Amino acid sequence: MDQQIVQVKIHPAIGVARVGNSSAAPFIGPESPHQKPLPPGSHKDASGAVIKQAARFRVYGYNQAGEVVRELKLGQSGVSEIRWSVHLANKKAAWYRFHIPLDIPEAASLTPEQRGRRNTGVIGAERRKLVIDPGVRTVRASLHDVGTFDTGTIMGRKVPLGGISTEPTGRLLVVGGNGKSASYATPEKPITGVTNNDTWYDDVSDGPVTAEVTIGGQTRTATPAWVVVGPPHYAPGVKTIRTLYDVLHDVFTTEETPLSEDVVVSYADHIEPILSRFCSLQWTNHGFATQFGWNGPHDFLDPALRARLADPGVGSQELRRQIYVQMRDTTRDGTSPLPWPWLYGDAMSSGRGTSERQHIRLSPTQDRLLARWAEGRFQPGPLHEHHEDVDQAPVQEQPGLLDRAALENCAADAFHPGCEVTWPVRNQTMYAEPFRILHRAPGNPERDYGDVLSDQQVKSKDGPLHAQGPGDLTRWMAAPWQCDAASCRSGYQVLSGLGPRYSPYLPTFWPAQIPNHVLTRADFDIVNDPGADLESRKHAFERRAVWLRGLTGSNFNQQRRQMIDDWPDFGMVETHPYTVGDGMFPESIEAESVPGERLRGAPDHANLVNVQVPQAGSPRLAAEADTWSGELPAEQVEAALVTQAVGEAMRATGYDEAAIAAGYLEKLDLLRESQ
Repeated sequence: MDQQIVQVKIHPAIGVARVGNSSAAPFIGPESPHQKPLPPGSHKDASGAVIKQAARFRVYGYNQAGEVVRELKLGQSGVSEIRWSVHLANKKAAWYRFHIPLDIPEAASLTPEQRGRRNTGVIGAERRKLVIDPGVRTVRASLHDVGTFDTGTIMGRKVPLGGISTEPTGRLLVVGGNGKSASYATPEKPITGVTNNDTWYDDVSDGPVTAEVTIGGQTRTATPAWVVVGPPHYAPGVKTIRTLYDVLHDVFTTEETPLSEDVVVSYADHIEPILSRFCSLQWTNHGFATQFGWNGPHDFLDPALRARLADPGVGSQELRRQIYVQMRDTTRDGTSPLPWPWLYGDAMSSGRGTSERQHIRLSPTQDRLLARWAEGRFQPGPLHEHHEDVDQAPVQEQPGLLDRAALENCAADAFHPGCEVTWPVRNQTMYAEPFRILHRAPGNPERDYGDVLSDQQVKSKDGPLHAQGPGDLTRWMAAPWQCDAASCRSGYQVLSGLGPRYSPYLPTFWPAQIPNHVLTRADFDIVNDPGADLESRKHAFERRAVWLRGLTGSNFNQQRRQMIDDWPDFGMVETHPYTVGDGMFPESIEAESVPGERLRGAPDHANLVNVQVPQAGSPRLAAEADTWSGELPAEQVEAALVTQAVGEAMRATGYDEAAIAAGYLEKLDLLRESQ
């Protein structure tokens, strides 16, 4: 192979860091799709604070044929300098409101107000004060420089966004903010919803990553990358069924294109990763645990079933076909909640869904792979060796592993809006090449789209779905992120849908990132106690506690406000070895770390049933629009309607008051203005 380097690229193409409130050294985000979860205690420090996840970037040299020659490390093979630059920003408060993705047909029903700006009371040049932008930071690896994004402000309030540093090899580390969210108003403005809380800000961010590498006395500019700083991943050993990598892979693949006959489908490489994710969700959702968990009817990791699934022979063909047929086909299934996967979609609404996007489906590539597998056209074993440590992989494979690992651990269920990034990333115009965000030139600022972001502006050639600048990916996300995290639940329903066919566990929002139901540490200790009787251990294993059980009161907005303060106290779902050795339970069990003291003591079933109360939206929306004319304050009317709904939900479900959370979620009532 030609060893002459003619091009330099940064990997991962999109790196992911996560906020944390601990002062401890950060841990590095996943760098291989096959990397094992970190041991218990890796995500919180001794005080219970959340440790930050750093994004690590590397530079690789490529030859004329586009082949990877080697990673370029400081002091090796003529590399004398790596000069990194990063520009983080947060533009949420200055951007437009989020209700649903603007690239789906349902967006046509949004009103001008729903497409309007956040913080509309801030006008003219004052709106620049809503952007948290500390500017570019540059570090040189040879000098071990450190850069801190500590000069950005919102309405005069300083908001640190993190910092950058280099390792001795010259690799770059990017860490994010402290997870601090607040209102810039005094007194603070009340929380009113999931995604668009005026005056509120957070410290997630994103922006370009660039590098110049001096090798053999010649300086080369690297093909640039991007970094996203998102919320914590509260179940870091769990991947969702359709990951962000799956979605972005298909951005560059024509949906109608069948798999080439030259593509070899491997059960180990292509099929089991999909099926095993159904099983992994047993640790974060009780509905998935029942059907896909240990000893469940669809436990795809059971050795006997696994052997049949990996068998391409005719004896297993009907089993493979039936599993494939279970996957959602919107043409066949419409809005039915029954096909797999049981995850909400982009146009989810409470009650009876009206859109085929009520639930997600597998990515087109995932579907084509499963179709080939169902036909028996696959091989059981892997095509390549699976490397848990990316540095042990052949150098030619390392860039792809880095790109994939970062994105596989991000949510791509409902872009409603999501956890790390949202719907714009599935538009090909956002990219310079696969997985690599198209950078906006520093001297070419984005134009002002006006008070309303129209469909024409969204799709225009100089619109927001083309070249990106600092803060442009995360600006579409919830403001602040904690309000969306507190609303990522399962079994949302209006009162009329409660009854014998109602499940509080399914469908669900983002359970891989924001758990719904978890095995507590106390129950894990029972399961892992060889001295406990088997029946007690079985019951402990089967129990699940609501992850958000520490949120108090039945009012959603009250709970969202609490999440802004208490987000670090919620448990992390961590991987523990099962050490009894009797084969009665999985070799690895994922259990919730002990929540912070303020969240302890709540019953395990608190906040299990989630009820949407559309009637409560009328007074709130009228009050927000300053058109409320009722005799009682809008807040009292809304609270009375919620209290009434809680009582009705108790009678309909048989659960006690602690189990019921009720209120009006504007994102579950998308088309209210047009009805």
